[in-house]
Amino acid sequence: MVPSSSRSFVTTQGAQLVDGFGQPLTLRGVNLGGWLNMENFVTGHPANESLMRDAVRRAIGDDKYQRYFTSFLDNFFTDDDAQFLAETGINSVRIAVNYRHFEDDMNPFVLQGDGIAQLDRVVGICARHGIYAILDMHAVPGSQNHHWHSDNQTHRALFWQYVHFQDRAVWLWEQLADHYRDNVWVAGYNLLNEPADESREVVGPFYARLIMAIRAIDPHHTLFVDGNTYATEFDIFGDPTENTVYTCHDYAAASLARYGEYPGYTEGAWYDKGTLEAKFLSRTEYSRRTGTPLYVGEFGPIYTGDPARDAQLYQVLDDQLSIYREHGAGWCIWMYKDVGRQGLTAAGPQTPYRTRFASFIAKKERLATDAWGPDYSSVAHLLDPVQDFVKAEFPDFDGYPWGTPDWVRTLMPHILFAQPLVGQYADLFRGLDDSELRALAESFALRNCVVREPLRARLAAQAATDTPRLTPCQARSETQ
Repeated sequence: MVPSSSRSFVTTQGAQLVDGFGQPLTLRGVNLGGWLNMENFVTGHPANESLMRDAVRRAIGDDKYQRYFTSFLDNFFTDDDAQFLAETGINSVRIAVNYRHFEDDMNPFVLQGDGIAQLDRVVGICARHGIYAILDMHAVPGSQNHHWHSDNQTHRALFWQYVHFQDRAVWLWEQLADHYRDNVWVAGYNLLNEPADESREVVGPFYARLIMAIRAIDPHHTLFVDGNTYATEFDIFGDPTENTVYTCHDYAAASLARYGEYPGYTEGAWYDKGTLEAKFLSRTEYSRRTGTPLYVGEFGPIYTGDPARDAQLYQVLDDQLSIYREHGAGWCIWMYKDVGRQGLTAAGPQTPYRTRFASFIAKKERLATDAWGPDYSSVAHLLDPVQDFVKAEFPDFDGYPWGTPDWVRTLMPHILFAQPLVGQYADLFRGLDDSELRALAESFALRNCVVREPLRARLAAQAATDTPRLTPCQARSETQ
């Protein structure tokens, strides 16, 4: 897309973002997860994306596999979705991508066209509706963090240990920067989602190298840079880089645990609005000290279906949105679409996908194999003794990044239990013809989705406080 003669790039101006006309811009967005980077709790599969895809390919053959996943990608985000978001007042979509859509491990440094075509399609759709896109590198070769959402089959972030993986990430960003360098509807590049360099020695120099490589090709687009340890630590940075937003993620324990009260105690700690604000101020200290824009790249509750508990979760959300508004922070909620746990929209309970995989998803919940918002009570008899054993035998060990309990949970339900489930998930695709596979994919089309209306109302109310935005009609006239 060639930039409009009347519009330039989103850029930083001191502690503020400005739009292509030089007007103040507060980004209020949703994360498009589960699309070009599939996550287990988002779309119902176990373990990580690449294991799941390999199993489904073996189960139904390459031709059906290609047709199913192409249909899934085509239906997951369309003009209907962008129109829905624009009507809600959303002005940006952070698009999570997995490197595997652009490069093959067995043929590195060769750009594949299918991923670019899909990304172009969605960036263009968003532009037609006056919505900015942020390109978010959610998974790089070797995995930049320890969990499923970087398509990690293990619990090790090998990206930081092998320069080959780092070289490939730099190369891929060079390709993307060259491709999108003139696109004014791309608000910026989010270089690495939630990096977790345990040594804390590699991530800073790597960021410096990556920024230099991108700037040599594209000097215009804003860079969004997550802090270390899952976008929570910023002590790796010295002076800020020009036209850069230092992005924090602001998940609150009170909005993630299935049990607890708000305001009140969750897992032994007290949470109220003051607690939330203190955590936000801690995570944005670098940005406030250096006078760079405040932006929360991910946050949001995991809902339970229990009306009383969900009312408390909405209160957490209300308090966080209020804090962001009071401090002038942009935000991007996790997330837009899923199978019912957290999304603004979800494939409907009566759709072919939800009905076919309902028992399987229930089994995943019973085994607590999804790392995001599980109820561990049904497997506590297995996990608790191991956690106690590790603490007793290795009292000085505190597994990075979130301590021994999370370390044990990652190794046991999220890997040991989850990986054998991959084959059971793939088996549910066996014997389906093309029309049945297409019906599964179309379950995620917006026309077949349900809307989490209390969440939509809150996002719309918050977005109403934003600066004026283009109407879809105005946006279309600019992109033609």
